[in-house]
Amino acid sequence: MTSTPEQLAGVADIDCTGMQALVTGSTSGIGRAAAIALGRLGADVIVHGRDATAGADVVDTVTAYGADAEFIAADFADVSAVRELAATVQSTTDGIDLLYNNAGGVFRDGQLTDCGVEYTFHVNHLAPYLLTTELLDHLNTDARVVTTASAAHQGASLDINRTRTVDDHSAFWAYNHSKLANILFTTELAKRVDASKYTATAVCVHPGAIPGSGFTRFLPGPLPRIIQSLEAVPGVTTVNDGAAELLFAGISSQATDYSGQYLASQQLKKPSSDARDEASARRLWQESASILDITEPLNNLPDNQQSNSGVDIDVTG
Repeated sequence: MTSTPEQLAGVADIDCTGMQALVTGSTSGIGRAAAIALGRLGADVIVHGRDATAGADVVDTVTAYGADAEFIAADFADVSAVRELAATVQSTTDGIDLLYNNAGGVFRDGQLTDCGVEYTFHVNHLAPYLLTTELLDHLNTDARVVTTASAAHQGASLDINRTRTVDDHSAFWAYNHSKLANILFTTELAKRVDASKYTATAVCVHPGAIPGSGFTRFLPGPLPRIIQSLEAVPGVTTVNDGAAELLFAGISSQATDYSGQYLASQQLKKPSSDARDEASARRLWQESASILDITEPLNNLPDNQQSNSGVDIDVTG
């Protein structure tokens, strides 16, 4: 019998009753599996995506376990839609305990969004950056912000200028670069939260290479079908395995003190040197605010403050 994500994460005995979770990108793949698992554990879940039919299916599944759930649609390439998502969450809930920045993907075509940046960078990084900072005042005490990163960040270096053009567009470079941004965002968020009035924990995870997650559906030709078929190969990471990574980071007591860190296989891992570069993390944070034309969030960090987030830790990997 297939193990559930909560069993794989070792959190099946945790009672999440009374907790409110927002899981972006939860109409399919690991986000869907994680949202349903949270419902089984008693959490109320806000399901996010673009497909209303798929969203309604997840809501029905979660509510069948006795938890509350609602679907909110939002296109993450649209700044106003992300702001509307945040506003709706603020108006319909008393606070958020678990914010999962999971929406994203690999996108084949090179195109610029209305912000003048490449689509993948916008959807995979700018949207969760904006959503998180819009919801800062709505995060409950000791809330956790979990961002889905990837081992694909290895080999990428921060290059925001390259995201401002689609000349010589590479879908794989764009994805890898956006996953680097996810890690840099997490470490900078943790550092700035630590210097603020907020008490949230910020972590990012590599959920594994998951053929069945659907994140490659925008790739050309037969590639999505070929990659999807690999899920049947023994040893390949499944959707439930990936969802377990999200659950572990979000509700396991073992992950309580991991703020600013990168997790894989339910343990601390050291990301690439570029992902641990504090100057890059700060520059990404500041330039993201500039691109979105917003005041720099959590602009309370002394210029001389240093952080060990993701740097001087004893980890595997």
